[in-house]
Amino acid sequence: MFFVDLFFLPPGLRGSGLGGEILRQAENEARARGCRAAVLCTITFQAPGFYRKQGWGLLAEVPCDPPGASRVFMTKELAVETGSV
Repeated sequence: MFFVDLFFLPPGLRGSGLGGEILRQAENEARARGCRAAVLCTITFQAPGFYRKQGWGLLAEVPCDPPGASRVFMTKELAVETGSV
């Protein structure tokens, strides 16, 4: 199991493709180490849209503070992709 704990890019680097590339490389390393699935937790006002674009799916959403926000738990299968490892 690959668990993304902390992942942050300064605002000036967002939208450049760097975040997707870093995450892709981390996923490839997880595959190389035998991980078949991945999980992470973000918050609705942080980056769930970014992760969806990278192929992550919603696992669960739990209301939290501040009011109106939710913890978003996401998952991704890490089946070996052709040419990725």
